[in-house]
Amino acid sequence: MNSTSSPGSRSGLPGRLKRPRLYEQLAEHISNFIEAQGLSPGDRLPPERSLAAELGVSRASLAQALVALEIRGRVEIQHGNGAVIREAPTPEAGRSTASGVRLQDRTVDELTAAREAIMAGLARAAASNPNAALRVAMLTDDGTARNFAETWRCVRHLAGGGLLADLDDTIAQQADVPESSARLSARLDQLAHRIIDGDQSGAADAVAGILSETV
Repeated sequence: MNSTSSPGSRSGLPGRLKRPRLYEQLAEHISNFIEAQGLSPGDRLPPERSLAAELGVSRASLAQALVALEIRGRVEIQHGNGAVIREAPTPEAGRSTASGVRLQDRTVDELTAAREAIMAGLARAAASNPNAALRVAMLTDDGTARNFAETWRCVRHLAGGGLLADLDDTIAQQADVPESSARLSARLDQLAHRIIDGDQSGAADAVAGILSETV
């Protein structure tokens, strides 16, 4: 019998290192910038266009980083105002739910299933927003490929706050942000169109599979 072991299995060697994604590196860089500049709650970061140019990254990558920082409670993305600094969270913030459940002990599949259920509720709420003009203004295709960060920010805005948004924030801290791809853009287009049409059930159904679009 061939006793050759593959790396990371019976040989005892560790598996492949997980490289930080670009948006994670950007989020850390921006967080350090906030500290280094002594920015206080209520201060604003530079506009996304100029910040992306200064950092040498795409606006899509920057948007993902800002969403990651918003999930951590470091910034708040305000429509028309950009990224506004919030009070720095404590190290333990968001690591467990009110019931004491430790999310970091859950599997990726469990977290994905839970967040998709929450996202379906938020998508349904966004589609039920009575301001049809706002739904159109926020989600109409502008000719560029959709990315998760921007689209989900608009969905959250249309859905309003509340418990679902809080739960989405909590679980998202332990989850990956879907990265841009043609398949993801198509799924987001479908979600946007359902919300624009006010199709609550269709919007909830369109959420399925979005979180699986990771690389």
